[in-house]
Amino acid sequence: MRVVILGCGYVGLELGRQLHADHEVVGVRRSESGIEAVEAAGLTAVQADVTDESALESVPDADAVVFAASSGGRGAEAAREVYVDGLETAIDHFCSRADAPERVVYTSSTGVYGDHDGEWVDESTAIEPTTPKTEVLAEAERIAVERPAEYGVDGTVARYAGLYGPERYRLDRYVEGPVTEGYLNMVHRDDAAGAVGYLLTEDRARGEAVNVADDEPVAKWAFADWLAEQCGEPEPEKRTIDERLAAEDLSETVERRLRTSKRVANDRLRELGYDFAYPTFREGYRAAVEAYRDDEAAP
Repeated sequence: MRVVILGCGYVGLELGRQLHADHEVVGVRRSESGIEAVEAAGLTAVQADVTDESALESVPDADAVVFAASSGGRGAEAAREVYVDGLETAIDHFCSRADAPERVVYTSSTGVYGDHDGEWVDESTAIEPTTPKTEVLAEAERIAVERPAEYGVDGTVARYAGLYGPERYRLDRYVEGPVTEGYLNMVHRDDAAGAVGYLLTEDRARGEAVNVADDEPVAKWAFADWLAEQCGEPEPEKRTIDERLAAEDLSETVERRLRTSKRVANDRLRELGYDFAYPTFREGYRAAVEAYRDDEAAP
């Protein structure tokens, strides 16, 4: 199977590394530094912008296309350019080829669920995005399933919880505090990649949106206390959402995000047969905790 990964960045590179032994993987990045990272991972690299259809001509045909491009943390308009316009461009381009892919996978976010006051959500829960950016992501999810179907191609949405892993552990944020209340829904980078690879290689979840989150959503305060204990540090300062809002002049978007609370269930992914490398934060943060303690112990 040949897999093209559009936006072969943090998760895409790991997906490529996991698939590379048994499949041909093409990583597409826009920048020179991105192309160097793809090549360093041992993958075939193609430099192209996903929003530029003419640039996509240089990308070979694929059995599966994974759209994992990022808007770089910018606002809703930049997100729309990538996740809506870029996704439509990529789908139309690849699916209209004589040798069209069988699958298109779009990597989304559990942020599309919106606020559920700390209650559980799963794939049967109606999505209710609360910020302009998550509204864009919700629109992209619809496109990812409906538009490939117009060409007779199956679309899948992998709905990621908060990503963490190498270079993204952010221990200091929780160990030093202050920590604002709420729930954390997380997935380790290796499982974010592994789940998509599994859905492709085992031919699962055609035409579905699937939550890619680990087994245990955790309250931020409880997570911070656990992490501090593991690192040999005192419990960090805690803040309620109201205290955080009173202490800082935050934008309406950030305020909405702070007030958004839910616990994301991964039952569907488990039912499909995926086996997590890091089923909870305890396993996922082990390497980071060990590195922290080693650094603290160093003379």
